[in-house]
Amino acid sequence: MRDRRELAGAWSDFQSHGFAAPARGLSGLVARYWWARWDLRGQPDYAQLIVPYPNVQLTFSTDGPAMIRGVCRGRVQRVLSGRAAVVGVAFRPGVFRRFLGGPVESLTDRSLAADAVFPHVPALVMAALDAIDPAEAVGAALDGFLAAHQPEADPVGDEVALWVDEIAGSPELRRVDQLTARFGVSERHLQRLFAEHVGVSPKWVLRRFRLHEVTERMAARAPIDWAALAADLGYADQAHLTRDFTGMFGEPPTAYAARY
Repeated sequence: MRDRRELAGAWSDFQSHGFAAPARGLSGLVARYWWARWDLRGQPDYAQLIVPYPNVQLTFSTDGPAMIRGVCRGRVQRVLSGRAAVVGVAFRPGVFRRFLGGPVESLTDRSLAADAVFPHVPALVMAALDAIDPAEAVGAALDGFLAAHQPEADPVGDEVALWVDEIAGSPELRRVDQLTARFGVSERHLQRLFAEHVGVSPKWVLRRFRLHEVTERMAARAPIDWAALAADLGYADQAHLTRDFTGMFGEPPTAYAARY
């Protein structure tokens, strides 16, 4: 039996979330800040679906240590219980190598304690969640923290980050050979740079952002011609699209749509 709290946005009855933009001087490193809090006192635990993006995350939680979370290639379920909150930094894909000092691929599908990379992790980030405007307070706290930990420049990582931006914003890009032609590199070199700076393959990144277009269509709440959408996204047929979506999100499109 499916948890009824997953359906039709019922999860919003016990949790809230928001986003904040980084300061201008940090926008080359940070995609966004985010926060979430929940109150499940008197209720069973809840399995929260976390869908993957190619961002390394730094998270601060009221019920556990600060963690660095690498890119997960498939969906993750995190169990929420009691009353708690979490604040996160989503780094731009391509830039975390300069903090880590090694290949970002070493973090893929795993996590490590934040103090392995960032010493003196501040408690003030979590205190910001009690502010009247959490987004503004969280943004200010994280801006201050990251400004004190600015890494040295990495021109190669910056270029890879721009490539990921281009993949995200270019629906016509569907295959790796199109990327090599556009970016002027060999496939082997492209694979190496993505492993080093993003943590996942260019094929995975392509697939993720094309499937993002599926969730965007769902969010628009307009009828979807699934066969036509599959063709638009470069799939041979609707069945291939459904299989790819299920592999990435852990459930078929119709089941995912029922959440929202």
